Amino acid sequence: MKDDGEEHGESARRGPTSADKVLAVLSLFSAERPVWSPEGAARRLRVSLATGYRYFNTLVAAGMLEKLHRNRYVLGPAIVELDRKVRAADPVLKLAQPVMERLLRRLREPAAILLCRYYRQKVMCIHQETNRSGEPVSSYERGTLQPMFRGATSKVILAHLPPRIIVNLWRDHRREIAATGMGPSFEDFKAALRALRREPVNVATSEVDEGRTGIAAPIFDANGRVNGSLSIVLLSPPAGTRAVARLAIAVQAAAREIERSRGVTSDKGSKK
Repeated sequence: MKDDGEEHGESARRGPTSADKVLAVLSLFSAERPVWSPEGAARRLRVSLATGYRYFNTLVAAGMLEKLHRNRYVLGPAIVELDRKVRAADPVLKLAQPVMERLLRRLREPAAILLCRYYRQKVMCIHQETNRSGEPVSSYERGTLQPMFRGATSKVILAHLPPRIIVNLWRDHRREIAATGMGPSFEDFKAALRALRREPVNVATSEVDEGRTGIAAPIFDANGRVNGSLSIVLLSPPAGTRAVARLAIAVQAAAREIERSRGVTSDKGSKK
């Protein structure tokens, strides 16, 4: 099975197909800009106005877009239907969710448990469990994309990515990498990743959400490739190193439990 980076690279090499161009319209919609017009999309995608309207009509017919008013469109109900199907079919989520629920019950402090994966030079949250119904503990909700170089949840995945993806990340994000303190040169960046790999978990405070502490362990597949991460996010920093150590052991044990339920043997995973 190809990873997201490899598939994305192959698509770029072969050139965009008609389907790629239609689907590119969907990628324009975001939390920051949830409403688009065919004219605006055509300008952004550098296609003719007639082509922009054709793309929108195709997506409306499929239920992927819905007309809001006049010439304004939002994502349609088919997106919700697809997300439900993904949840039902996702084998990792099926195995991880009960483990996450058990881990959360062991925590006395306000916390969230996150299951995340690598996706096109970002980290995406797949599922969140929380014991705090009022104030959100983490901004990582399902479908949220987060930067690759900040936060324990992301960095524990970053540390174990294949070399070809690391090269591409450095090529595309070297200024951001340097700004996060991971090194002004590629050799420094690789050294920082080696240091991250030596630790079974990653701990970070206030790197994504102010005041929150993340404690994350990687999750590997049967081939020893990093498949995602499991994280505990705390509303307040833990009191003392013993508390951090206790939570680090708990999240690492839960990550290994998920791997075992997927048939990953003990010589895989963090020994990679």
